[in-house]
Amino acid sequence: MSNSRGRLILIEGLDRTGKTTQCTLINKNLNFDYYKFPNRETPIGKIINEYLTQNMKLCDQSIHLLFSSNRWELQNEIKTKLDAGIDCILDRYVYSGLAYSAAKNIKGMDLDWCLQPDIGLLKPDLTIFLTNDSFNNNEGFGEEIYENTKFQNDVKNIFVNKIFTTNFENVDYLNEHFKNINVTGLNIEEVYKVIVDIIDNFKIANDEYLYF
Repeated sequence: MSNSRGRLILIEGLDRTGKTTQCTLINKNLNFDYYKFPNRETPIGKIINEYLTQNMKLCDQSIHLLFSSNRWELQNEIKTKLDAGIDCILDRYVYSGLAYSAAKNIKGMDLDWCLQPDIGLLKPDLTIFLTNDSFNNNEGFGEEIYENTKFQNDVKNIFVNKIFTTNFENVDYLNEHFKNINVTGLNIEEVYKVIVDIIDNFKIANDEYLYF
């Protein structure tokens, strides 16, 4: 029996791992609708852009809540697309919000606190996490606030050693809805082939949605 709703698939990972390139290819070649977070075109997204480009200062708690609000801004639109049977690909989502905020090591901003504003958001049917072991300096990074090697390593530690573990995430989700791809040494086409193979072989069991 075929499912009537679309699949919600997320590509997560650190900066410079090729997430946007792969999402763009999937959007073009597999006819997925593409949502990149943060979406800097929405009212809240424009504020986030000012913060990321270091043109505005905000406290860490405020910017975390704005990132979450940016995801909520597009929730109804994404759900409508899925209900219509359209597959959707996400470029970053809740897990990035958790990792980047928790990596700041601010008192009171642990993972449980960071997750609270995202509770009730759609959870991806499949999360593909891209890692890259090759960066060891700031080469390839831009000038936005989070784009430096030390912070990216802190973010990676949160992703690998805290979020995508059974201490935080549901074991069934990790086993059935999560794939980790190390893209070190792979070119764009090689990474794309691995991702497409995963997507082609991934089916949702029923039309029930997952939620954070």
